[in-house]
Amino acid sequence: MDIFITVLAVVVALGIGSTLSLVVRSMSNRGKLEASRQQARQILEESEEQQRNLLLEAREEALRIRSSTESDIRDRRQEIQRQEQRQNQREENLERRTDSADQRDNNLTIKEQDVAGSLEELQQLKEQQVRQLEETAGITASEARDMLFKQEEDQIKYELARRYRDLEQESKEQADENARKVVTLAIQRLASDVVSERTTSTVSLPSDDMKGRLIGREGRNIRALEALTGVDVIIDDTPEVVTVSCFDPVRREIAKIALQNLIVDGRIHPARIEEMVERANTEIEETMAKEGERATFESGVRGLNPELVKLLGRLKYRYSYGENVLQHSIEVSLLAAMLASEIGAKVEVAKAGGLLHDIGKALTHEVQGPHAEIGAEIALKFGINPEVHRAIMEHHDEARGSVEAFLVAAADAISAARPGARKESLEHYVKRLEDLEGIATGFSGVQKVFAIQAGREVRIMVKPDDLDDVAATNLARDIVKKIEADLVFPGQIKVTVIRETRSVEFAR
Repeated sequence: MDIFITVLAVVVALGIGSTLSLVVRSMSNRGKLEASRQQARQILEESEEQQRNLLLEAREEALRIRSSTESDIRDRRQEIQRQEQRQNQREENLERRTDSADQRDNNLTIKEQDVAGSLEELQQLKEQQVRQLEETAGITASEARDMLFKQEEDQIKYELARRYRDLEQESKEQADENARKVVTLAIQRLASDVVSERTTSTVSLPSDDMKGRLIGREGRNIRALEALTGVDVIIDDTPEVVTVSCFDPVRREIAKIALQNLIVDGRIHPARIEEMVERANTEIEETMAKEGERATFESGVRGLNPELVKLLGRLKYRYSYGENVLQHSIEVSLLAAMLASEIGAKVEVAKAGGLLHDIGKALTHEVQGPHAEIGAEIALKFGINPEVHRAIMEHHDEARGSVEAFLVAAADAISAARPGARKESLEHYVKRLEDLEGIATGFSGVQKVFAIQAGREVRIMVKPDDLDDVAATNLARDIVKKIEADLVFPGQIKVTVIRETRSVEFAR
């Protein structure tokens, strides 16, 4: 019973609870429903407001577009009107030009008719004048034409006769010139006898059999020696003697020493010849250095640069008008010092200036220009005293030279003026050979140049990598033209261009 009551109470309590929960939930739903309705009304009002705003904006945009479109239409209409006006104006101008062209055509037609009439009148006048001239002269036009041709023919004959006379005179002058060349060529062939003292050296042989060994198979030994030294080796019937000929005494001495060493050594072939020539070059360099020191000792000049002393020694093998330049320089140094001591000038400056006054001649083969300027530049390069530099520079310019330069010039003249000091013909001969070598050296690709056969031949060694065989042929032709244009020479000069290649390998 109690359990039943308890269960009943629980059931009743649950029913009451459910009822209360339904009542509470119903009240809550009514509140939410009211809130939702209010929110919906608010959203609807906002939507209507936005709709009104969008409608206003759309109307304003439509008005703006309409206004812009109307403005564009007005502009286009105005542009079309302007184009129509320009087109109308062009058509009017074209019509005016067409009318003007038609008027010019009419005028030209009238003028052509006038010109044709004028030409006809002129032709009639010309014929009338010709008839009057024929009546006045008593001859016809054809006869006058024949007379004119006869006069012209006589004039042409006169001109031909005068030209023939001029050509005959020119031929006579050319013949005289050719005769002089023949005479000078004959004289030139005797040049080796005239200048043999200064341009040839002899080398003694142990026997005549040595001549064949010097010549070598097909002349290869003698050709190698001549190509390396630039001399002319003369092997003739003279017993046990070989002659070395060259205007350059340095090259001649190198060839002579090389020949002597080859004869002593006995092994004569191109490679050995090249070795002996190099050894002779070294020996000559040492000799020139010793000679420079000797010159400074004899003249009493101290403090010179060693390179300048070596350069001074090169003058041992240089001759000016047949006079040894190194000996001449020593003589001028002593004379200048004596003159300076007599008048109270600077003795040391005069002494050094006299010794170095011709130092430029040591390089005149290599550098173009007056030897005084070349020597002054060399001395300045090696730190010589400025007063000595001035004496070297001005020893050929006595008008503006210093006292010491004047003394050096005076001593130079005294040394050159003594009897037997100079041979002018020899100097001119050597100068011509130097110019001959200088012309050939001025072309590109040239390695060595040697004037031989007393100036009757010049041999040019070219660089095989720079010039091919065709270019070597053209080079010979160009050098011939340059020699003919720049030099005055007797007879003819043979130009030989040699292009030689070597291949050297070493077996190890």
